[in-house]
Amino acid sequence: MERQRWLRFWVMVVVVLITDEGAFVTGGNVTYDGRSLIINGQRRILFSGSIHYPRSTPEMWPSLIGKAKEGGLDVIQTYVFWNLHEPQPGQYDFSGRYDLVKFIKEIQAQGLYACLRIGPFIESEWTYGGFPFWLHDVPGIVYRTDNEPFKFYMQNFTTKIVNLMKSEGLYASQGGPIILSQVENEYQNVEAAFHEKGPAYVRWAAKMAVDLQTGVPWVMCKQTDAPDPVVNTCNGMQCGRTFGGPNSPNKPSMWTENWTSFYQVYGGEPYIRSAEDIAFHVALFIARMNGSYVNYYMYHGGTNFGRTSSAYVITGYYDQAPLDEYGLLRQPKWGHLKQLHAAVRNCSTTLLQGVRTNISLGQLQEAYVFQEESAGRCVAFLINNDEKVNATVQFRNISYYLRPKSISILPDCGKVIFNTAKVNTSYNKRITRTVQIFDSVDRWEGSKDIIQNFEPTISLQSDTLLEHMNVTKDKSDYLWYTMRFQHNISCTEPILHVESLGHVTHAFVNGIYTGNAHGSHDTKQFIMENPIVLNNGSNNISLLSVMVGLPDSGAFLESKFAGLRRVEIHCNETDQFYNFTSYAWGYQVGLLGQKLQIYREENLDDFEWSNIEGSFNKPLTWYKTYFDAPMGNDPVTFNLSSMAKGEAWINGQSIGRYWVSFLTSKGKPSQTMYHVPRSFLKDSENLLVLFEEVGGNPLHITLNTVSLSHVSESTSYHQIPYISFE
Repeated sequence: MERQRWLRFWVMVVVVLITDEGAFVTGGNVTYDGRSLIINGQRRILFSGSIHYPRSTPEMWPSLIGKAKEGGLDVIQTYVFWNLHEPQPGQYDFSGRYDLVKFIKEIQAQGLYACLRIGPFIESEWTYGGFPFWLHDVPGIVYRTDNEPFKFYMQNFTTKIVNLMKSEGLYASQGGPIILSQVENEYQNVEAAFHEKGPAYVRWAAKMAVDLQTGVPWVMCKQTDAPDPVVNTCNGMQCGRTFGGPNSPNKPSMWTENWTSFYQVYGGEPYIRSAEDIAFHVALFIARMNGSYVNYYMYHGGTNFGRTSSAYVITGYYDQAPLDEYGLLRQPKWGHLKQLHAAVRNCSTTLLQGVRTNISLGQLQEAYVFQEESAGRCVAFLINNDEKVNATVQFRNISYYLRPKSISILPDCGKVIFNTAKVNTSYNKRITRTVQIFDSVDRWEGSKDIIQNFEPTISLQSDTLLEHMNVTKDKSDYLWYTMRFQHNISCTEPILHVESLGHVTHAFVNGIYTGNAHGSHDTKQFIMENPIVLNNGSNNISLLSVMVGLPDSGAFLESKFAGLRRVEIHCNETDQFYNFTSYAWGYQVGLLGQKLQIYREENLDDFEWSNIEGSFNKPLTWYKTYFDAPMGNDPVTFNLSSMAKGEAWINGQSIGRYWVSFLTSKGKPSQTMYHVPRSFLKDSENLLVLFEEVGGNPLHITLNTVSLSHVSESTSYHQIPYISFE
């Protein structure tokens, strides 16, 4: 009788391993113990991938989720983006790309689980870390600490999201797909800055979340003091080595962010992380840390549309992920990880139930063995930690060849079915095909925006330089600092000296552009020094300060400073200088074209447009043209390599900031291709509007489609043979 029960159990295990229909995907009871999450009474090793709903479109969601499932994932993880959903206090938006419920229901429809990282601080290279900027003006507020105003609004939003999910029956406890939630995000990075209020806030946040009674566990990532029952988890690239483990023996070992590459900034090169390296560290985490949940951040990065990226972060996000910015497979990363997932699933029961031992096989070689003595089952991970030298090791009287920095998985402690350094998936190549060149002057029209000057009637004046973000309230990237003075300076070669804390400054003297300067992601502060010509008598100095995304992290985010700090005129021939920092300054938020929203078809007539012949390569210029959508379904991009810096709109929807003039150390732009989702397009007469800050030449812009050279038919997990242990 006992043998029959075990036989029925193993038949069920085999069915789970060979089916592609998504086992255990319905909701139910979700708990955990010191080994793993337990879903409907079953321990699970789960592979998860981050896909952020606003970084793609609803039309893309089914394909992205489907490819993630085909790649062997069990869970889709996403942040919740507070600033999108509550742009003003008590005013909510869950439409279009912000339709969180639709996204979660699509995950459920495809038979996967969901992990909801509510935060509501998310960082994520997202402007202001996901906080709505109106939070900045709440009296007495200090973010992310034991501060009553902040806790009030944080709890309000967290409760709003939880209640929304409950109302739609989306928690696993209700039969939905959500098996995990997260509160806060990497708080330990800043906790010490708040002294005793930091730990108090952690305890409050955990209790607040648990008291919402979702029926599923809560996690806090990178938070070793996460109070019970909240699970502390790891973020990073090497959690098999860096994670100190759960802070309680009753909590499982979980990895919420396994960085598949890294975010890229303007002026920075892309970070390339190999499929082999990712696979090695996943296998190491499972073997060494008893890891039972691994999430890839990002599995699909997508696009930072509009003004959503944080300071200096490019529009394309984690393009090197297993699914690239457009949702195309990036091989061999996608296929190699798929095969890893299959190999682990092949022996997951023993991994979850066996007794683990660690055996030395050499100076830098070792084995982790999981043994079920009663059932006679055994799984081994043979590890070569030497990153340069091959190794031959003896394990159970058999010789095994181990490549440098590799892990071999033996589901029966005998036969190798996967090695992290042996890639069987073919590489693919992304191909860009030019569909249209916008090289005809007759197709373009342009219009200059207004250079603001100081006027006594200007709405905002101050006798000092004001902080940029506090003035703009994140309504625009742009803030004009203007002043007027009488020229009585004994200077024959005047130099305009401007000190700023970010991110870009353009200078105009008496309506003439004199140049610009900017900082970088790592060095926000910069100095601009431009020779200028002054009139006898009255002179106007107009300085356009530009943000390229708000900061997304750090303690006391509400007190961050950006914009101009000091303005002087230096005399080149002497040591004299004239300080205008404390002076009569006028301020204007945004650009006229922005205010009129001339990137929308219905508002085009509010601006005066003319032929651009001989008038391009000028600062503060708007350009517009029309184009037809390319045939087919391939992803669409614009190559903006001939432009300099600005923003682009398609049919009134912003596809993001561009900054191709900010070159890397190799002398190339960080990004030239800008994604246009198919859902943004009509069949014909699509409106393209560009705002160019510096100059640029729109006559060399191209419209392109993106495809792959080929996609290899990588082995799916039901094709890997199930090994009998009888």
